[in-house]
Order: sequence, then C-alpha cells, then structure tokens
Amino acid sequence: MTENELSKIIVDTCYRIHVQLGPGLFESVYEEILSYELTQKGLHVSRQKGIPVIWQDVKMNLGFRADLIIDNKVLIEIKSVEAIAPVHQKQVLTYLKLARLKLGLLVNFNEALIKDGITRIVHKL
Repeated sequence: MTENELSKIIVDTCYRIHVQLGPGLFESVYEEILSYELTQKGLHVSRQKGIPVIWQDVKMNLGFRADLIIDNKVLIEIKSVEAIAPVHQKQVLTYLKLARLKLGLLVNFNEALIKDGITRIVHKL
C-alpha cells in the first residue's frame, strides 16, 4: 500500500474513533485504540518506536519516540490539546526526516470535528 492509501485508512479510523468517543481523553487512550483498530485492519503498527539521531558521527540510540508508525511508511503524532501550535507541525516534519519517512499525520483528537484536527505533513513525497 502507498502512503496515500494508508493515510485514507488512518483518517477514516480516526474519524470513527472520534465519532464514538469524542474529544477530551488522554493521548494515550486514543493511541491505544487507534493502534488496536489499525492492527485489526491488518496493518503493521509500531508504537512508541525509538528513532535514533546521528550527531557528529555518533549514533544517539533514542532521539525521540514516534507515537505510531504504520507499515513503516506513515508516522502518526497524536495530540489531545486545546490547539495545535506551529511547533507541533515542525516536530512532525523533524520526526519524518529523522525516521526517513515521507508522510506524517498530526492528529489532535481534542477538536469538535476531527477533520479540523488532522494535519497532513509531507517530506519528499
């Protein structure tokens, strides 16, 4: 599956979760449910995957932890915050670069309408 095909499945799944549960839960709850639902669809889901950072030829084993990586192609950063700040989008772009991925989804479940809470971020796609 391509990144775009995976993205459609992920967005649809986020929508279904949000319709049923609504906003206001902890990020960890949405992560757990989204991971479960995507696994049930036959996708490979990595949770809290450590991504190394190379600094001056030294590999730092844990640069950051990705909330979810789907089929080693799409990174998902989950938020449950009042408002997405510009730094959140920059964070996802940096994560994409470090993980050598092309597509990231920044998902803020704390929105009245989930469509307003999903931001697509691309790096060399």
